[in-house]
Order: sequence, then C-alpha cells, then structure tokens
Amino acid sequence: MTPPEESHRSLSKPVRLRLTAAAESRVRSGHPWVFGNSVTEVKGDAVSGSLAVMFDRKNDFLAIGLYDALSPIRCRVLSVGKRVLIDRAFWLSRIREAFERRANIASPRTTGLRWIHGENDGMPGLVLDAYGSCGVVKLYTPAWLPHLSDVFDGIKAQFGFERLVLRLSRNLMTEASGRGWKDGTAVWGELPPSPVVFSENGILFEADVVRGQKTGFFLDQRENRAWLETQTRDRTVLNAFSFSGGFSLYAARGGARSVCDLDISSHALRSSGRNFDLNRADRAIDACVRQTVQADAFEWLKENRQQFDVVVVDPPSLAKREMERARAVEAYGRLIRSACERLSPGGLLLAASCSAHVNQEEFFGVVLDTVKRRGDPWLELRRSGHPADHPSSFPEAAYLKCIAVRVG
Repeated sequence: MTPPEESHRSLSKPVRLRLTAAAESRVRSGHPWVFGNSVTEVKGDAVSGSLAVMFDRKNDFLAIGLYDALSPIRCRVLSVGKRVLIDRAFWLSRIREAFERRANIASPRTTGLRWIHGENDGMPGLVLDAYGSCGVVKLYTPAWLPHLSDVFDGIKAQFGFERLVLRLSRNLMTEASGRGWKDGTAVWGELPPSPVVFSENGILFEADVVRGQKTGFFLDQRENRAWLETQTRDRTVLNAFSFSGGFSLYAARGGARSVCDLDISSHALRSSGRNFDLNRADRAIDACVRQTVQADAFEWLKENRQQFDVVVVDPPSLAKREMERARAVEAYGRLIRSACERLSPGGLLLAASCSAHVNQEEFFGVVLDTVKRRGDPWLELRRSGHPADHPSSFPEAAYLKCIAVRVG
C-alpha cells in the first residue's frame, strides 16, 4: 500500500519530552494522553506524527507515543515502561490483537462492528469500523498521517476488506490535504456508489460511509437496541432523535404495534424509511405502523400531548466541551421530564447519553431524580455502558450511558 505523496515520509529522530511529576504518574498508571501544559521540555523536530520518547525525572525511559504539535493532547501514548520499535510489525500486532478481542462478535447476522477503538486498543485517535466487506478508518489526529502506509498494510493483511474508506475529523483536513488525503477517500477498492448495506443481529441497515456522520452509522447502541426489542410487543413506541431508525426497527421486530420516528432532519427520516424498506421481508417489521415527525425533539416532546407505551430518547452529545457540562445536565433534565409526560401509565423510558463530559453518575442521577419528582411509582430495569467492541479503558473514554425505567 503506497499512500499519496509523502504520507509515509521518513521522520527525523524521535522527539524527547519531559513531563510534570503529575503527568509522569498518570502515564505510569496507564492514561494514554499527555496534555501540552504537562510537557516541561521538548527536544527535537516536534512536528505532528513524530514519535515522542518521554523520560522521567531520573532520566529513565518512561513511555513512547505519537506527537501532536497543535492539539491540547500533545502526545498519545503507545507503550509505557518498555522500549519498543514502532514499525510495520508493531502496528500489525496491535491490529491483530484488536481483531482477536472481537472475533466472537462478528457473524453472518452481525456484519457491522467496530474493530479498532482508538486509545482503548492501543491506537489512539484512530477507529476502524466494518460494514460488511467495506472498512472505514476515521482519524482524529494528524499524528497518524506519516504512519498510514504501515497501518493500512496491517488492516489489509488482517481483514481483507474489498474496499477501505478514509474519513477525517475536521481538525486535520487541511494538513491531510497537504499530504494528498481527503475526507471520503478510497484507500483501496472503489467508493460505493450508494450507502453500503450491513446486518446487525439480522436487521439490515444502510451506512453512508463517504459522507455520513462518524463512519456512517452509530454501531455502539447495538446491545441497547437488542434489549429494547424484548420490551415492545403490542406497544406503541416513540423514538426521539431517531436518526436512521435503529431503535425503531428493533422495536418493530419485537412486535410493536406502531413506531414514531421523531427527528429534526428530513435526511435522517428518509434514511430510516429506507432501512424499514430493507427489512420488509420480516413480517413483524412489515406489519408495524411507522409514523414520522420532523421537528425539534425538545420542543415537540414539550408541546405535544400524544401518549406512548415506550419512549426512547437518545440525543446527540449535549456537552462537547467541559464548560458545557452543567448546561447539558440541565438539558437532560428537561428532556427526561418532557419524555415522561409522553409516557402512558406504566410506560417504559429508555434514555441514553453520548456526552463524554457528563459522567454516568451525573446522567443516571438526573434521569432518576427527574422520574422521582413525578411522584409516580417507578422501577429501574437496566443500566448499560459500552459494548464489547467499544471498550472504555480510561475515564475520558466512557461516553456512552443508557438506562431503562418503568414509570407509573
């Protein structure tokens, strides 16, 4: 695999870093990030993608990682306490280890899953999702750009995808373009002419791997969707922030009488409709009445008076930065309060959060506090976090929370 132009250019000697005492302790404990304000000394050609060797106060080797010249996360740790050679064999080993952790998840019924989950698989700032025979790599730091040739070779050797698509976060598009990469590029194979179709627990979905959000689909809710399916027979279901209809399709297959997709995006509602059409061969899905509402979910839940047996609220992140955390917690409270108003007596509320800056204690707390204030009987049925293919190995990685409560 030969990437465009100089994506695998030869780098100079590794950068040498010294850290604050507190940062040394965090690195030794396994935290994968070194922030810029924790770096006390830099020696060498400190450009994004350089390998950075960290030394402790005794001048002993501490760790090695990928240097990011512009990000607040100045170094992303690859190995602690052991000198290792960062070469093609190293990346292949990391890719193989990630594959082996998930080998029991993939099946003919589930062809969509995450194979590499960034820091949690020792490849910080890089994810790899599979949608059938199509792989999608998304990068969140330019530190990967000089190493892509080796990484892509490793992915090809381990997975053998028919095509691999590269997606880029906004913060690195300019630098990537200078190296010949653009968002939505086919690394090998041809770009799909339309969204690719994959299977999740036997339900078919489409994923826009070239222009869609993230890598094209939100794979992390698979287990929560499967649980919801067991709760919806003969029930009416509202799926707020429905996006491409994942929860709706599982509810329909579970025997729901009707599902209502609520989303502000007409594009999302059309995508959900196409996903329903993909599954018309399933009698339960075909028999379920599907309704759609294009509206702001916060406003609609507050103003509408329609009642449902099940309400799902899975909004996009409400706190993208730490300074937004308090406002997000308040917004979750308003959202849960309005969602409960739409529940029939004895109804089921399924609430989820993908806001990393709102931790589990805060999210579960605001959900239960809001439910308790109603004064109705309530019963917590289930809590969940990250599925096995989205492991969370350090606090900042724990973004996904989901809770189910019966109300009234």
